Amino acid sequence: MIDLDGQNHQPAETGTGTSDRPMARRKMTLRLVAALVVGVVLGGFGVSELRDSRDLRERNAVVALVALPQSANYGGSAAQGSVQLSGQLLLINAGPAPITVRGVQAEGPGVAVRSIGQPRLLPPGGTGQLLVELRFECAVAFQPEPLSLRFSVETDDRQVREVTHPVALVGSAWERDAQRMCELHTARAGLVS
Repeated sequence: MIDLDGQNHQPAETGTGTSDRPMARRKMTLRLVAALVVGVVLGGFGVSELRDSRDLRERNAVVALVALPQSANYGGSAAQGSVQLSGQLLLINAGPAPITVRGVQAEGPGVAVRSIGQPRLLPPGGTGQLLVELRFECAVAFQPEPLSLRFSVETDDRQVREVTHPVALVGSAWERDAQRMCELHTARAGLVS
């Protein structure tokens, strides 16, 4: 016998699964959106860091060096029509990062320059002096064209670069001191003859 009055009116179990599916889909969608947002944020941060790192490397690779002849009366010698003097070269770092000037050299008609002092570390906007040895031929007049100095420079990223800078010798302290030494040498040579 079946009792029709005492029915149990509870929903079937298969009905509960269909109401949970939209909720599960919403959770999955939210997780995917959250993962996408986190990925975009991390990716943007990574690109920004990469760009900053590249900009820093480029900035550290820039070399802007200014050089000016200073006195050349730190002792010298004269022989066979030439004079050799020790002098100083004023260095100015006009670049955005520190540099180390490791050495300098140059040759031109009647003149040769080479560094004999220790390397100089120059901060941005900083100045320093480099000790140099100068050789001048007394019979060769100073040229009006600037002498191109070649510098060996180490940048902040540990790269060594060669940089050139023109220096006017005419009217400089080097010209004045070399001419004085040449005149003394010529006068001494005239007394010996």
